[in-house]
Amino acid sequence: MEVAQGVYSLGQQEGGRVHAYLFEHGGELTLVDTLWDKDAHRVLECIRRIGRSPADLKHIALTHAHRSHLGGLARLKQLSGATVYAHAWEADIIAGERLAQPVSLVPRGGLTLLKFRLGLALGRPRHPPCPVDVTVGEEDSIGPLQVVYIPGHTPGHLAFHSPERRVLAVGDAIATWPRVGAGWPGFNLNEGQYQRSLRRLAQIEADVIGVGHGDPITERGADVVHGVVESAV
Repeated sequence: MEVAQGVYSLGQQEGGRVHAYLFEHGGELTLVDTLWDKDAHRVLECIRRIGRSPADLKHIALTHAHRSHLGGLARLKQLSGATVYAHAWEADIIAGERLAQPVSLVPRGGLTLLKFRLGLALGRPRHPPCPVDVTVGEEDSIGPLQVVYIPGHTPGHLAFHSPERRVLAVGDAIATWPRVGAGWPGFNLNEGQYQRSLRRLAQIEADVIGVGHGDPITERGADVVHGVVESAV
């Protein structure tokens, strides 16, 4: 689905209605997150559908190192040779050298998310590891995107902003599945950092909010973010 000019939303049911976002810029493609599937077939199908090839994928930007967002990374790196970017704190998890930190097993928000809590606790299933080529943080740029550092869900969580397209990819800072709100209940490792990061996101006026779980917000995105902030504080 094209959510803005040259910006495509890719989703699948596995991984908690996980979503990734593909940006066209000049002759290059930049991908934010890589969905659940190890073979990356959904990403590859989208690239071909818009008349591009895997060789056009030059940048892969990762919001954070949770399995749902890393499934196709190694395959896409192999096929495209794209540069992989993430925050330094997430890099060794992405490379397969350390497990992601678990969250509480108390089923806040109902039983729908319990399997994801168990997955983090057990470190299963594992993603195919892939080294990070470049570590990035606030004020860095990746292709057409500006990096926004929003720790809290994880210590190295990033968002990516396209001012030209007025699109903001926020990873797991905001979710629209199983409900619209401030991420998944109980999944933030540092609530204080997370609250500050939400307020940081509210300073960015974007029309489209690309969330990590659930469909993107394609109308009045900034208003929705402000509403999430107000309900979370």
